[in-house]
Amino acid sequence: MDLHSGMPFWVVLNPLYNYYKPLKTNIETHTVIIGSGITGALVAHSLCSLGIDCVVIDKRTIATGSTAASTSQLQYEIDEPLCDLIEKVGKKDAEDAYKYCLQSITDIENVFKSIGKNPDFERVPTYLLASNQKGKKLLQKEFQARKEAGLPVTFLEKEPLKKDLGVDALAALYNETSAQVDCYKAATYLLDHHLQNNELQLYSHTLISDYNETKNGYELVAENGNIINCKNVVIAAGYEAGTFLPKKVMDLLSTFAIVSHPVDASFIWEKRALIWETKTPYLYVRTTADNRIIVGGEDEAYNNPEKRDKALTKKTNILEKKFQKMFPEIPFVTDMSWAGTFSATRDGLPYIGLYPGKPNMYFALGYGGNGITFSMIAAQVIANLISGKPDDRARLFGFNRTK
Repeated sequence: MDLHSGMPFWVVLNPLYNYYKPLKTNIETHTVIIGSGITGALVAHSLCSLGIDCVVIDKRTIATGSTAASTSQLQYEIDEPLCDLIEKVGKKDAEDAYKYCLQSITDIENVFKSIGKNPDFERVPTYLLASNQKGKKLLQKEFQARKEAGLPVTFLEKEPLKKDLGVDALAALYNETSAQVDCYKAATYLLDHHLQNNELQLYSHTLISDYNETKNGYELVAENGNIINCKNVVIAAGYEAGTFLPKKVMDLLSTFAIVSHPVDASFIWEKRALIWETKTPYLYVRTTADNRIIVGGEDEAYNNPEKRDKALTKKTNILEKKFQKMFPEIPFVTDMSWAGTFSATRDGLPYIGLYPGKPNMYFALGYGGNGITFSMIAAQVIANLISGKPDDRARLFGFNRTK
């Protein structure tokens, strides 16, 4: 699948992780991870940290799938507001899902401290803006739900919001627990760390075209005919996991993003906060380490890559106008724009763990706008399950939660 088009910022900003090593022989290992993006990298880190022998496989150049197109915001908020999620999955599970996401931001931070490399991880606040009166009512309801859950949140009325952020909006929810990162750098840092420490085998440009269950696990067949025998398989291929899933569990969407020329630091708003809104589809805004501004949104149903790519110019213009309306004093000039494919589930939650009837095949599918924090959770859950430790998050985010 063509996961993105245009010029994703991260693969322009960073030197390409120049790694070319297709699988050219039959091998055997304990666990195979399919996908070398941020999800696969976090899973590999968790397994390597436990001393579990594992192999990462990707059909592309390392970390150049959907990870390259991510805007890399880390928030505890899920696409589904807590007040709505409570109605779908129940109060305790909904609150737990939000709390797990909150904890995962710190866990991600600690992962990179443990390897001594920083992929531009930066703690920043978040503002969720009310787009209209309906949005303000939603924020009032959401504020109460989050307060009852003990989550960090502040309700801001119009005037304090204008003073703090410089934006005209009816209200906002604010917290200081979010972060932003360079997810391409994050994925390649993790994989390279374990590769250099001889804890990981990494094969690029290798497509797994078929698989068979065996008495000891799985036999994975590469397109060139080479075979990998393993006990466990972890599918961290995101939206391309359909080859291994018996049925569809998500809807594909197209999203669009632009990044500005660097601007003078005086134009950057207070504390470099992440900004998004209640409107659907929502606009989201962040900054980068070199004072660029990333604006994303204008999501729509995914039909085909050609239609998505043709819409890029139009969507770029819309995103520019929306940002200029929000911050008219900031000189925003688009430097790069891109379109990407992502997916959403009906309850806004990821799918993590074993699929019923597929023993030893684990899925790490961090669907939705909160994909990286879900990926951290998936890495921890799957590492626990493979090492024989129960993890209640596997129930909450598992395939059995939906009929």
